[in-house]
Amino acid sequence: MDHQRWRPTVNERDFIESALQSDLRVDGRRPFDFRRLKILFGREDGSAEVQLGDTRVMGYVTAQLLQPYKDRPNEGTLAIFTEFSPMADPAFEPGRPGESAIELGRVIDRGLRESRAVDMESLCVVAGKHVWSVRVDLHILDNGGNLIDAANIAALAALSTFRRPECSVGGEDGQQVTVHDPEVRDPLPLTIHHLPIAVTFAYFGEGNIMVIDPTYKEEAVMGGRMTATINSNGDVCAIQKAGGEGVMSSVIMQCLRIASVKVADITSKIKNEVNSYTSAKALQKVKRLPASVPKKDNASDVSIKESTDGALERQSTNASSDVHQLSKESPSTVKDNKQEDVEPMITECNSEAKSESRLTAGGSDKPQEAISPKSLKDAVKPKHKRKKKQHSKS
Repeated sequence: MDHQRWRPTVNERDFIESALQSDLRVDGRRPFDFRRLKILFGREDGSAEVQLGDTRVMGYVTAQLLQPYKDRPNEGTLAIFTEFSPMADPAFEPGRPGESAIELGRVIDRGLRESRAVDMESLCVVAGKHVWSVRVDLHILDNGGNLIDAANIAALAALSTFRRPECSVGGEDGQQVTVHDPEVRDPLPLTIHHLPIAVTFAYFGEGNIMVIDPTYKEEAVMGGRMTATINSNGDVCAIQKAGGEGVMSSVIMQCLRIASVKVADITSKIKNEVNSYTSAKALQKVKRLPASVPKKDNASDVSIKESTDGALERQSTNASSDVHQLSKESPSTVKDNKQEDVEPMITECNSEAKSESRLTAGGSDKPQEAISPKSLKDAVKPKHKRKKKQHSKS
């Protein structure tokens, strides 16, 4: 597995270790600083990409109805799968997963499942027969070091935005399950009690020097590594230390205190990104509705009922006031879709008002010029003056 992995020269190793003794790192960070974290979401719910420095991991969540385990008939299932592509690192070989891939999957699985972060009982549809089986696929896109922390954040972000289809139980025996289309009924989010965040420490020297979030080169030089999974409440969900140099228990306790501070920052970052994504999604659904509203209003408001000039003027003013009223009611849509929503509505009003003016002008078949909303009143007013003069003469 690791036969092609980059190995540092003696000079590179000495430089990294001597810099760490002076509390300096190759990329300019302090010992307990994370690299820049960026969370991106895909078009579909349940997909997220995490960039932690040069490390990039994509998480994708899917679900399907399966039979539950016999010992837990009322609970759904959660499974973590990892894919280490050779595109991410020449050391990764296609085919069977290596030791690092298995370790990464198990650490994230232990932090999520054994801490009961996702409510499994809410995934039950029919006890003993149908439960939702949730699958998290983690694809390593670029290995820049510290894959465990990046993959863990990707899994949490994807689970937080995932929506499963709503289903109902019916039939004669009450065991028939109907899965509803997302267009008919809104999909449901998962119930997540807390966010277990993984924080990885790398040890150098004889375990005296430690840093957070090691890079690819630091991982090649480090003497040992420990991953602590903690939530924002300070609960330790999992600890993983696979071999390497021994570490004093006092150092481990110090690591847990440092990790709990970092976890609060990462948790708020994930929650803020998820909230902004869900609010943007909700806004997109609202934007679809106003496009159909103006057409209904035009059909009912602008209709040819009377053949008098006064009725024409009233209806034209009604149509223009409806345009203003709609723009007041949905300011967010008018800002984005002024060209799409408001302009077609005004042209429809004008076209119907034109046809009405042709009918009310004494049935004459003479072609008239196109009238703008401003000149419509001017064209109607002179006729009123003539009628007033006729009434005064009579």
